[in-house]
Amino acid sequence: MTYRLAACAEMLFLEWPIEERVRRIHERGLLVEIWDWSAKDLAALAATGAEFSSMTGYLRGDLTTAEGRAALLATARESLRAAEIIDVPRLNLHGTGLGEGGLPVVPRAQISGEDWVHAADTLRRIADLGAEAGRTFVLENLNTAVDHPGTPFAKAADTLALVRGIDHPNLRLNLDLYHAQIGEGNLVELVREALPWVGEIQVADVPGRCEPGTGEIRYEAVAAALRQLGYGGVIGMEAWASGDPDAALDAFTAAFSA
Repeated sequence: MTYRLAACAEMLFLEWPIEERVRRIHERGLLVEIWDWSAKDLAALAATGAEFSSMTGYLRGDLTTAEGRAALLATARESLRAAEIIDVPRLNLHGTGLGEGGLPVVPRAQISGEDWVHAADTLRRIADLGAEAGRTFVLENLNTAVDHPGTPFAKAADTLALVRGIDHPNLRLNLDLYHAQIGEGNLVELVREALPWVGEIQVADVPGRCEPGTGEIRYEAVAAALRQLGYGGVIGMEAWASGDPDAALDAFTAAFSA
C-alpha cells in the first residue's frame, strides 16, 4: 500500500466518549477523523497519542453570500488555531454550513454564474489562510438525493471544477466516493480524473453508508485503481458500522489491503 487508512470517530464505537473512540481507532494503527472540534476537549484528544487525518474546517458560513463568506473565513481562522492543538493537516469544507440531520443551512436549488465567482473567490482566500498556517483545506462533495438535499456545489463535478480552477496547493478535494456513487457513479474514472487535485478520499458503501462489503460498491477494484495510479494520500472510512465496529474496520482494511 502506498496510501494510509483512517476512520471517523464520529461514526464508530458510539457507546463510548469521543476520547475512547479516538483511542480505539488509534490502537488499530489507523489515522482518526473528527467533525466539529468546537465541542471537544482538544487537549484530551491530543493526549490519546492518535494521529488525526482531518476535521471540520469551519463552524458556520457559506461560499456565496456576503454574510456567509465572512463567517466562513472567520471560523476557518478559528479552526486553524484549533488544528494546531491536535496537529490536523486537513480541514474539511462544504458548499454551505450543514445543520441538524446534515441539511444545508443555506439551501440553494439553483447556482448562478455569480455564485460560482463568489465561491471561487472565497476558496482562494481560504487556501491562502491554509498556506499561512501550513495546512490544507479540502472541499468535500456531497449527495443531494439522500443525505444533503439542497446543498450547493455538492456534486464531485462541482467541487472538482472549483478546486481545479483555483489550483492552489492548500486547497484540495475531499473526494467522498459514497456521495459520488449516489450522485454520479463511475467511481474509477472519477478517481482517475480527480486524482491530481485530491487531498483525501473517503469511503462508505451504498446504500446504508456502512463499511465496504455491505452494499453495491466493489471497493477492491477502487483500491486496485488507486494503487495503479500511485495514490499516496489518505483513505478514510466515514461510515457507520453495520454491526460490530471492529468487524467493520476489519472489512475496511481488508478491502484496501488486498
